[in-house]
Amino acid sequence: MTDTTARVHELNLYRQYFDLVAAGTKTIEVRVKYPRLAGLAAGDTIRFRIKGTDETCDVMVKRVTEYHDFESLLDGEGAANVNPTATREQQLANIRAIYPPEKEALGTLAIEIQISAA
Repeated sequence: MTDTTARVHELNLYRQYFDLVAAGTKTIEVRVKYPRLAGLAAGDTIRFRIKGTDETCDVMVKRVTEYHDFESLLDGEGAANVNPTATREQQLANIRAIYPPEKEALGTLAIEIQISAA
């Protein structure tokens, strides 16, 4: 028997990205394929939190797609869906400042998200 219950995952997010998610303009969240995200699936909820605050934003996961690296992810998903305020090159530099090469080597996840109904 399979458990089909949607789960809630709590993830931290930098303010600049949190604001884009909350506005509904960032529709793809980028993460490294950490083992704790292995079960993330469509229908789950992500509760984004600005680290050190009580400020949260809930989104529904629409789709999770794996990519070999961040370049492939940005090309496959469209940079404007990841961050509509930055160029592809700026985004690649920003993402790699957060995740060093050894983390990127784990694989990357494009998580399509949609603001949850209040």
